[in-house]
Amino acid sequence: MKQLTAEWVAKAQGDFRTAQRELAAPDEPNLDAACFHAHQCVEKYLKAVMVENSITFPKTHDLSALLGMLLPRYPSWVEFQQLCDILTDSAVEVRYPGFSAGEEDARAALETAERVRHAAREALELDAR
Repeated sequence: MKQLTAEWVAKAQGDFRTAQRELAAPDEPNLDAACFHAHQCVEKYLKAVMVENSITFPKTHDLSALLGMLLPRYPSWVEFQQLCDILTDSAVEVRYPGFSAGEEDARAALETAERVRHAAREALELDAR
């Protein structure tokens, strides 16, 4: 594995753990942060796979755009398209006044992160941990 790929994976794992912690917090979980970090986890895993496959990507946080660049190599990942659309929109909305994530939103965001994370780790030949 390329060194830069490993760095993207480490950052993605950090965001994944942060999203998990926030959702599981017994007192005043920051559900907005859980959604944001779930988005960041997905973004960084997609970028890790792109780096490992020598796919140049633009500076963007649009998960659907990143996913689209990977679909020629991983066509089964089309199943993530709608989830990435939703997660991109919600992760932006939660950062500003006017929208706050509920527990259902945060759980859905983390589930998306778990699914994409699993596929990316499999593509990178990493264990499921």
